Amino acid sequence: MALISMTGFARADGAHGAARWHWELRSVNGKGFDVRFRLPQGFEAMEAACRETLAAQVKRGNVQASLTLDRAGETGTLRLNEQALRVALDAVMRLQSEIELMPPRPEGILALKGVLEVAEQEAEDEETREAMQAAVLVSFKEAARALAAARAEEGRKLEALLAEQVSRIETLTAQAAASPAASLEAMRTRLKNQVSELLAASPALNEERLNAEAALLATKADVREEIDRLGAHISQARDLFRGTEPAGRRLDFLTQEFNREANTLCSKAADVALTRIGLELKAVIDQLKEQVQNVE
Repeated sequence: MALISMTGFARADGAHGAARWHWELRSVNGKGFDVRFRLPQGFEAMEAACRETLAAQVKRGNVQASLTLDRAGETGTLRLNEQALRVALDAVMRLQSEIELMPPRPEGILALKGVLEVAEQEAEDEETREAMQAAVLVSFKEAARALAAARAEEGRKLEALLAEQVSRIETLTAQAAASPAASLEAMRTRLKNQVSELLAASPALNEERLNAEAALLATKADVREEIDRLGAHISQARDLFRGTEPAGRRLDFLTQEFNREANTLCSKAADVALTRIGLELKAVIDQLKEQVQNVE
């Protein structure tokens, strides 16, 4: 299973009778699974079913789902919602009692949402509405599958980029391992020479104590453990690429481990060349971390 991106877009169109609609689904990266719906009046009850449908296709990310409905071809008559009108008029009267206002114009009151409604047809319209909502849900399922396909396609491109960055980390790790400065024997030789120089300059110094301190410094400066850990992290990253479960969170944690080893490598480096390798490692790891934020 390839990696899946959290970025994607999908659209699905549908029709029932004279009504036409289209769904638009957009997803971006997020820490969890979060969906926000924009539904026309009267379709709010569909949200739970749509959310469940989407959860079967998308495990992580922020998704916006919008339903645009065109009823232009539908027949129906306008009806005054007396209760909504009364609420609007009461609100106007309360405001007039507190501040000076011009009397509201009738067309302004009637333009308020819910004051004028399209009257539903009586008996058969209930069945028509249920049938249309079922058709709308079918097209939402199509949009959800299309979104999952778009995220998978984007994930394949993202995986190729991540694999390239991991390969670059592997190359730099190999360069660090081959660096003369990373050799324990080279460190011991360098410190031994430094001890000899100190003793030549100050014969009163305790040679045995200096040798003990040099041995301790050589142990602290040994970067072989960091190089081994970087190699293990590289193998783990490639295992996650080949896995069957969403890998975004684990890859994000792994980039933190990569960065920790690169920081330690830089702090231990006693050579300009090894320091350069460590800094380049950090730069590539930062790029890897940035891209991993888009993985589901």
